[in-house]
Amino acid sequence: MKALDTHCRVTAVPYQKPGFSASVGISVEECKAAVWAVAPDGRRYRGAEACNAVLAVVLGLRAPFLVYALPGVRQLQDLIYAFIAANRHWLPLPKDRPYCKQYPDECRCTPTNT
Repeated sequence: MKALDTHCRVTAVPYQKPGFSASVGISVEECKAAVWAVAPDGRRYRGAEACNAVLAVVLGLRAPFLVYALPGVRQLQDLIYAFIAANRHWLPLPKDRPYCKQYPDECRCTPTNT
């Protein structure tokens, strides 16, 4: 996402940041289960739909949403996303340091991380 977002249209925030999930009305459990995108107007997108929302914003095009809306495409993308989310620990993806390891003072003694 960072490589494609040359106009800095999207802000990625780790759900582990204290208070973040509550600030957008999404539980920590929901955040652990899937990626989320929250639009400035408060609309929330989950999983494959969130990926399409971010791609649409980054590219400045509605095309990802239009393709996602095609018959069968939503179901296929949701199925692929669910498989990847369930098996991401097995995938050879680059690993970021967890938020709380990068910023331990922000995570110390918070109810969401105990």
